[in-house]
Amino acid sequence: MTLFLGIDGGGTGCRVALATADGTILGRGTGGPANINTDVEGAARNILSATAEALTESGTPPSELIVTMGLAGGTITAAATKLITLLPFAQMQVVNDAITATRGALGPDDGILAAIGTGSVFAIQHGGQVQQFGGRGFLLGDEGSGAVMGRKLLSDAMRAADGFLVMTPLLKSTLKRLGGIEGIIAFGNKATPAEFASFAPRIVNSDDPAAMRIFGRAVEDIRYALTVLQRGRNLPVVFTGGLGPSFAEELYGPWPIRSAQGDGVDGALLMARQMKGAA
Repeated sequence: MTLFLGIDGGGTGCRVALATADGTILGRGTGGPANINTDVEGAARNILSATAEALTESGTPPSELIVTMGLAGGTITAAATKLITLLPFAQMQVVNDAITATRGALGPDDGILAAIGTGSVFAIQHGGQVQQFGGRGFLLGDEGSGAVMGRKLLSDAMRAADGFLVMTPLLKSTLKRLGGIEGIIAFGNKATPAEFASFAPRIVNSDDPAAMRIFGRAVEDIRYALTVLQRGRNLPVVFTGGLGPSFAEELYGPWPIRSAQGDGVDGALLMARQMKGAA
């Protein structure tokens, strides 16, 4: 019996699900980060660990699985090619996590996905075709994401310490937590996107003036992106990711906002089954 594996991975962790051709779930697993733009080898290890957990009950070897992986960095051809050489699956495809998230969230319907968590990425599904936008990584893109907001918080804390910004309770506590300017620099020199994003809850749930300024800028970045992607249409928008609900609340009104039909694992499983004509 052919079995299918759907994998959803990003800067914070990865999730996998094992299913039969009719979509019956046989097992699930979780693992560490799987962003192949930043760490291909680490992503491979975490994918294999999560896969082993999902296969516990079935006893099926990974070498017999048909797999779709929706991963952060999945558009980076060199990284995807290298990942494939590190994994033992029978047949596999690597796409960006926005593609699988879109398939899971929208099902067969037209709409826009705004996936906002550690990173940020958008996708339009129209007439059965999916096109991705953004998701370039927090150093050069990922506007509105948790990693970008966290980086901005640390930057503003240092600027406030230098007297270039008004010091606020949040900025003061951030400086104290990390050991002042030198501690922030040391943190920033080695921090992962997920570690920067760990500061995001302090921003989106705060009435601190600095937090409101940072989150307000993030909201405007997401609003602008969605306005461009709508192109004058009125497509429904589905917000996903850990920060998705916060942005959905702020941006309710201009366009229909709908709940996701499923998640990135659901989308990956659907695409894996379609590789063999099982869906």
